[in-house]
Amino acid sequence: MYRVMIRDNMSPVAKDILEATGRIEVVVDNDKTTSNPEALAKVIGEFDGLAVRSGTRVTAHVIENAGRLKVVGRAGIGVDNIDQAAATKKGIVVMNAPGGNTVTTAEHALSMMFALARNIPQATASLREGKWEKKRLIGVEITGKVLGIVGLGHIGRVVAERALGLKMKVIAADPFVSPEAAVKMGVHLVDLDQLLAQSDFITLHVPRLKETENLINADTLARMKPGARLINCSRGEVVNLDDLYAAVSGGHIAGAALDVFPKEPPDPSLPILSHPNIIFTPHLGASTGEAQVNVARMIAQQMAAYLLDGVITNAVNFPSVSMEEMARLRPHLNLAEKMGALIGQLVGAVHDVTVTYSGEISRLSTRPVTHALLKGLLGAYTDTPINYVNARAIALDKGIRVRETTDQSQEDFSSLIKLKVDGAQDAPNEIWGTIYENKYPRLIRMGDVYLDAIPDGSMIVIQNIDEPGVIGHVGTTLGRHNVNIGRFQLGRRDDRAVCLVNIDSPADEETLAEIKSLPVILSVKQVHLG
Repeated sequence: MYRVMIRDNMSPVAKDILEATGRIEVVVDNDKTTSNPEALAKVIGEFDGLAVRSGTRVTAHVIENAGRLKVVGRAGIGVDNIDQAAATKKGIVVMNAPGGNTVTTAEHALSMMFALARNIPQATASLREGKWEKKRLIGVEITGKVLGIVGLGHIGRVVAERALGLKMKVIAADPFVSPEAAVKMGVHLVDLDQLLAQSDFITLHVPRLKETENLINADTLARMKPGARLINCSRGEVVNLDDLYAAVSGGHIAGAALDVFPKEPPDPSLPILSHPNIIFTPHLGASTGEAQVNVARMIAQQMAAYLLDGVITNAVNFPSVSMEEMARLRPHLNLAEKMGALIGQLVGAVHDVTVTYSGEISRLSTRPVTHALLKGLLGAYTDTPINYVNARAIALDKGIRVRETTDQSQEDFSSLIKLKVDGAQDAPNEIWGTIYENKYPRLIRMGDVYLDAIPDGSMIVIQNIDEPGVIGHVGTTLGRHNVNIGRFQLGRRDDRAVCLVNIDSPADEETLAEIKSLPVILSVKQVHLG
């Protein structure tokens, strides 16, 4: 039975979905005390999963004390409250729920734009004070204005689509989006300087990264078009509040609308909170009933799929692929892990690796396959728990360089994985593997010798001079030690041969030593492939 903690007043649908599996016990903890990382660290060791929203900080200290934790799920898109690097090294999957609150947040940004353009909050406050300030609160039209979107991700794209329907001209700055992709959305892609200079309204939709912190500052504000208006429904750290206050007070910026703050809730004494041309909401971007149910449902389903079936979806610290593509990759994941485990046990030392993909698999997302290969490889070198998530990070820590290439040349197999390690001496330094009939893993080459072997269970790998009697001698020796042969595969080239022997139970050292002493045997190594 797995245990999952749900925090931050998440929709009850998450608890219902997890408990409906019959294999997950759920603890709902909305105690503000546990929001403190020190308090959370004391109890997190009892849980396999943790589901949070923005109110809980999952720090490195929390991760360090999470002995059982396998997955952290963020019911929303932003994961800056989770230490991803610490989680990755510990092999903990960090998931989010992109799309669950995309429309809600985009609609809020547009609502803020309308409110800012027509002074709606100020007009409401004025009327409540018994005033009728029609002339003072004159606004501007949206139609025909230039909207600059900084960050054309999930939310930015929805904002663009809606803004085009409002007859606005939409431009965007995003280094990860191609001009062709932007054109298909009806958006003109520009650099940040051009966006600042041309936009009547600027809306921010970027994650909190080192590159985006303090993105809107005195310098970038000065480069904005005079009279521009700024909307921030992304992350509070993106905007320097003091610089924004000065720019609006000086009249260069006409106004701003902020849904997020560097510290939440903000200090009530902040000067910017009293400026009449700046409007605010208390981080309401994702706060609709529909969105909260959507993200809770998504994250619960994803966490259950991972805990119960090992299916990783929407992970931010693991290559993200669709469910359909993952189904096509799954046989290759199994093959790659066993190839890595085999060569790791044969070589017995850390070496740089090169992985080459050809055929159909080269047209899929191969990064998860490389992670699987590294998982198998590193398992031969360390007693640290290795999984798909932390394999690449641990390889990096060990100084293993990983080179991934694709080869589109015609092969005799529909898909082929080639693994080569640099610097191996006695053992074969290269293995090729493929999948038969979309599900059966096969090894088809070791070193420069072709063969047809099933990578499974306990296996004895033998290199020998190609002379008569080897198979008989090996079979007799194993039989004498009560080791049953499941399959015997032989490949040869010139005067050398490689034997891969699947055995029903592991052979002891005495048996291996006796095989090694047989005539023309060059090397004997037992490997275990699970």
